[in-house]
Amino acid sequence: MRPPRLGWRFWRRFSQVVFLLAFLWLFRETELRDEDVPGYVNIAFRLDPLVAASAMLAAKALIAGLLLCLITVGVTLLFGRAFCGWVCPAGTLLDLVGKVMRIRSRRCNRTFNSLKPVRYWLLIAVLLGAAFGFPLVGYLDPFSILNQGLTLAVDPALSWSSFVLFDWLYQNGSEGVTNISEPIYAFLGEHVLAFERASYTGAWLMAGIVAAILLLERVQRRFWCRYLCPLGAMLGFIARLTPFGRRPAKACAGCLTCEHTCRMDAFDESHRLQPQACTVCMDCVTDCPNQIAQFLWFLPRKGRPPARAAQPVPMELSRRAFLGACAVGVGLPAVSTAGRAAGVIPSNVRLLRPPGALEGDEFLDLCVRCGECLKVCLTNGLQPVMLQAGPNGLFSPQLVPRTGYCEYNCLQCIEVCPTGAIRPLDLAAKQKFVIGEAVFDEDLCLPFAEREECIVCEEHCPIPTKAIRLKEVEVETADGQTRVIQEPFVDLDLCNGCGICENKCPLDGAPGIYVRPVAEEPSI
Repeated sequence: MRPPRLGWRFWRRFSQVVFLLAFLWLFRETELRDEDVPGYVNIAFRLDPLVAASAMLAAKALIAGLLLCLITVGVTLLFGRAFCGWVCPAGTLLDLVGKVMRIRSRRCNRTFNSLKPVRYWLLIAVLLGAAFGFPLVGYLDPFSILNQGLTLAVDPALSWSSFVLFDWLYQNGSEGVTNISEPIYAFLGEHVLAFERASYTGAWLMAGIVAAILLLERVQRRFWCRYLCPLGAMLGFIARLTPFGRRPAKACAGCLTCEHTCRMDAFDESHRLQPQACTVCMDCVTDCPNQIAQFLWFLPRKGRPPARAAQPVPMELSRRAFLGACAVGVGLPAVSTAGRAAGVIPSNVRLLRPPGALEGDEFLDLCVRCGECLKVCLTNGLQPVMLQAGPNGLFSPQLVPRTGYCEYNCLQCIEVCPTGAIRPLDLAAKQKFVIGEAVFDEDLCLPFAEREECIVCEEHCPIPTKAIRLKEVEVETADGQTRVIQEPFVDLDLCNGCGICENKCPLDGAPGIYVRPVAEEPSI
């Protein structure tokens, strides 16, 4: 296959930019504006075979929506790890960071070769952890990390800084400056900035994780992809079966230009290209001084084996390392269980989960911490969990009513969940789903503590027949007189724990009414 006139490097970069912009466009579409969020916004996670494998192992069942990952698997079987080199938005960002930092491949740098098996250790740990009840995919999958980084840190920071800048220009700029800045801000608000300014707990932690992955480019190009990415390890394992490869397979003696410039250090000690490491970037074809390097399919001919010698592709993981990775994958759930039993790790912690969330550990097993439900929450009420539920609950979503309530007529978190951790409920079932139960704090609530009338919680209760009701009671005032006030009470048979009562409570600081998790598992 001869390169097109513009060259392989141009078309690869064009493909990377297109897919990165598509990922960012899907990210921006994942928010409620004038109409419901489209169902395709989570397609990146449905195409991710690591997410699919982890979710299905955790659920012990096939998840129909995640079978789209077979497209990625099929492309890898045909073209090797081209997904990593031509499609993956995380890889594109790493290339951009390397370009900005002006990082070049170091000639024959084998310093970190001992780290090559690490990505396979992480892959095995992720898959076995999912099978045995210790979810890791949300912390290691590149799509999850990137999407959460954008949701928790980048998007709020961009919205806040843009607001501060343009507000300052509006307050202090001349009329000419304002006439220019206002249309720009309107355009950014329509196409770039978030519809509502949100803030999240754990934003600095996630920003630090993303920054660390990007700054590893200072150590070596594509450090994350080479040594740490479990998705890349999975695709590399599949790529060992592809008939698509480079000819010549070995770097030419006396030249080694392709080996020196390879961004993935995909050549082994014998100067042979390893398909499980190669991302098919085509730089070796473009940079070949003699124009002899090319990629093609090695198909069998009549009565003859494929043109490429039937040489087995060596694995970068020894048997001992494989067994060690399996031990880690199986051991982490056991350590977690022992830690809970000993009280070192929080156990049986009940949190306010999104409506429709599966029960307990089943929810944590299927949640891949993609951040889609956080991003789409209309009121900013869904927040990432830190360590309240132990290490395996980190970055999973919880409802924080004082920050935002669950909108009674909203289904968006249900619609965008890619794995089924949040069950697909219709609106009527969602409105009856019990998130928690509202309880009055009689030491703070004005009708109880101060004997002053306040009916804010009853007014805002969205249940048609009102889960918060009022009854007339006779109270004695400070001067000894008696009067009748309306005292609220909660009908727990109707309350779904949406949290609007806690959110709208007029008290500063702690509210006079709060939503607590129910004693038993919620039911539909």
